[in-house]
Amino acid sequence: MLGAALAVLGKVVWTVLWAVAWPVHPPNQLLRERFPPPAGFQRVETERGSFGQWLSELPLLPDGAQVHLYNGELKNRQNVHAAVVDIDVGTRDLQQCADAVMRLRAEWLWTQKRSKDACFVAASGKKLTFGGGDYRAYRRWLDTVFTWANTGGLKSQLQPVADETQVQPGDVWIVGPQGGMPVGHAVLVLDVVRHPKGDTWMLLAQSYMPAQQVHVLKNVQAPSLGAWFPATPHGGLQSPEWPFPPGSLRRFSTKSECGR
Repeated sequence: MLGAALAVLGKVVWTVLWAVAWPVHPPNQLLRERFPPPAGFQRVETERGSFGQWLSELPLLPDGAQVHLYNGELKNRQNVHAAVVDIDVGTRDLQQCADAVMRLRAEWLWTQKRSKDACFVAASGKKLTFGGGDYRAYRRWLDTVFTWANTGGLKSQLQPVADETQVQPGDVWIVGPQGGMPVGHAVLVLDVVRHPKGDTWMLLAQSYMPAQQVHVLKNVQAPSLGAWFPATPHGGLQSPEWPFPPGSLRRFSTKSECGR
């Protein structure tokens, strides 16, 4: 009994420290602790309470954790991630790529007591808003969002970023269904560092198909960079499992969540 009580207390304490609503598994590390800026780089400043600042404090599973699917099976590719975010993936094949971006955005809104502002665009164009309730109701609503929304809907509510070297934490690399492709993909920018000489590097996270744990990506194209990806003047991004052409970087609106 005492052991179980202490385990529950431990989860509560770590949840409070990380300002997240879902249970985490201590002991653990924050994203910014696991991935400090490389030598010569400085982390871009983010406003206290901002989405970018919140992302830098995401809890990570212990180093070496594998990526699991929603059904408990292992992801087919275990060589594309540098870390696994300590957040549930659910028990249904719902929380895929764009859904993971929406999940983290929605979780941040909850911590800011702004759940009434939560809004995502369904594939049909309908705006999906939260009707109110406790966190369990919020989490159920998110599963409904994941059922009806997709990369096309999410892309429509984000604002294009003209200069991709000015990427910020919380931005999204995203391509929607197009050109005969029935699906698109999205990866979330977790952190950004800059060098005095002008280089800009990013940390990225994704879920994928089928639904799987959110994971920090590894730069398999340039292994010497570890988990960092350069933002280049010519634009575009080659992530481990999806290419993003120039013009694919977008940003959440500062005026409204659905871009209204």
